[in-house]
Amino acid sequence: MDSKQQFKIRKFVNELKQYRGRHTEFVSVYIPAGYDIIKIIQHLSQEQGTASNIQDKTTRLNVQNSLERMIRHLRLYPRTPENGLASFAGNIASQEGKQDIQIWSIEPPVPLGVRMYRCDQTFVLGPLEDMMQINEVYGLIVLDNREATIGFLKGKSIQIIRDFSSSVPGKVKVGGWCLESTTSVLIPNNNSTELIYLNKGDNLISYDFKNKKQIVSKCTNIWKSKKKALCIIIGGFNISKILTIAEKQIFSSLDHLFFVYNKDNIIEVPASKLKFGDLLLGYNMKKVKVKEVIKTNEVIDMIDIETTTGNFFANGILVHNSQQRYARLREEAANEFYKRVAEVVNVEFAAEKDLKGIIIGGPGPTKETFANGDHIHNELKKKIISIKDITYTDEQGLHELVDKSQDSLAEAEIMKEKAIVGELFTLLSTNSDKVIYGANDVEKALDYGAVDKILLSESFSKIDQFEEKANAIGAKVFIISTETKEGNQLKELGGVAAILRYALEL
Repeated sequence: MDSKQQFKIRKFVNELKQYRGRHTEFVSVYIPAGYDIIKIIQHLSQEQGTASNIQDKTTRLNVQNSLERMIRHLRLYPRTPENGLASFAGNIASQEGKQDIQIWSIEPPVPLGVRMYRCDQTFVLGPLEDMMQINEVYGLIVLDNREATIGFLKGKSIQIIRDFSSSVPGKVKVGGWCLESTTSVLIPNNNSTELIYLNKGDNLISYDFKNKKQIVSKCTNIWKSKKKALCIIIGGFNISKILTIAEKQIFSSLDHLFFVYNKDNIIEVPASKLKFGDLLLGYNMKKVKVKEVIKTNEVIDMIDIETTTGNFFANGILVHNSQQRYARLREEAANEFYKRVAEVVNVEFAAEKDLKGIIIGGPGPTKETFANGDHIHNELKKKIISIKDITYTDEQGLHELVDKSQDSLAEAEIMKEKAIVGELFTLLSTNSDKVIYGANDVEKALDYGAVDKILLSESFSKIDQFEEKANAIGAKVFIISTETKEGNQLKELGGVAAILRYALEL
C-alpha cells in the first residue's frame, strides 16, 4: 500500500467516523477477497426480513432501508472485487424523524480477509484501520551463536517464520587444552625450553602441513591454570639429542589434541581418546608409539600457549595449538549456522513483495558479523535499516527488537516522503526554476503539462482535484503526511508543490 492508497483509506475512515446513529441502525458489511458476493446479497435479504422484528419503528425503518440500499448497491457488482469490498449504509439525518440514507463503499488496496455483517450505533471500521497499519512489512532477525529467530512485522503483528538452534561450541576459559608446565618445547637451533620459561614473542619450532616441513613460528599468547592430568607414555624413537628429559612422557589435560597417524591420513585425537599402539607425530615426522595412557586424579600446574602456525613440539611430539584450533572450530561452526539462517532469510524475505526493511538484533557482536558477512543476498542487505543490541534471541527477542526499533520503523515509514521532500528543497536552493509551489501556480503548471512530480500535503483541501489533473498528464503523485518536519515545511508552502519537467514563466 503506497502513500496515496493509505491516504484514501484514512480519508474514507475519518469521514465515516464522524457519523453516529441514534440506535444500532448503521450497517457495516465486509466481503473478503474471493468470496461470492451473491451469497452476501442473499444473507442481507434474510437480515432485511429479520429486521421486521425490531420493536422501535424508527430504528426498524432505518435498518430495513439501509439494507435495501446496500443490496441494490452490491447488485451493481458482477463479482466480488479482487481485494474484496467494504460497504456501509445508514441514516445520517441530523434531525430526529428525518431520513437521509447514505451508502459508502471502498475496494481495499490489499486483500480483505474478514467477512462481517454488523448493525451498530457507529460504522465498524476496525478492519480498515488495521489494514492501514499493514502497509509496511519488515523482516526481523534476532541471533547469537546459540540460537536465532526470524519473523515479519506486519502492522502491529509479529509473525514467527522459523527458529534455529546452533551447534557452535560455547566459549571456554583461556588455557583450555594444556600441558604440564615443565614440558619441553623445541626452539630454533636444536634447543629446547620448558613451557614455564616461554614468553610471548619467543620463537619455537612448528610444522607446516601444507609444505610438509618444520618451520619457525612465534608464541603469541600464554595462559596458566591448574587442571587434572593424564600421563602419556611414549617410545619408539631416540629424542635424547633433542630433549633433556628423564622419561619419555607427557602430562596433558584430557582434551588436548595430538596428531595421530590413521592409515594414510593424519587425524586429531584428544588425549583422553589415545590408546596403546597409536602412532603420534614426532620430531622430523617420525612415528612415535603410545605405550600407555595413565589417568591420574592429580591437579597440576599447566600452561596453554597460542602460536602463529597452530602447533608446536612438546617433549618431541607435535601437539595442537589449542586456542587457535578452538577458535577455528567455533568460527567454522558459526559460519555454518549463519548459512542455515541466511538460507531461510533469503527465500522468505525475498518472497515478501511488500518488504520495506530488515532489522537485526542480538547480544554481542554476532549480529554485526552476520549482517556484514556474505550470507544474505546483496539486494536484501540493502534493506537492512537498523542493527540493535537486545538481550533475547527467541520470540521474546523479536518483541524486544521491535520495541527498541520504533525510531527506525518510524523513519522507514516516511523514508520515501523524506526523500522526495528533500529533493524538492534541494532543487529549490540549487535550481529553483525546476520547482513551483502554491495552489495557483501548481495548478497552472498542471494545465501546461509541465509537472513531473507533485507533492500534496494531507492538509491540502484539493487533493482529489490536483491528483486527477496529475494523473491525466502522467505526473507522479506523492501524498505527504504532516507528522514530520519535512511535511510541515510543505504545509507552510501552501500544502502543494511540484518538481517540473521544464522551467516555466508564470
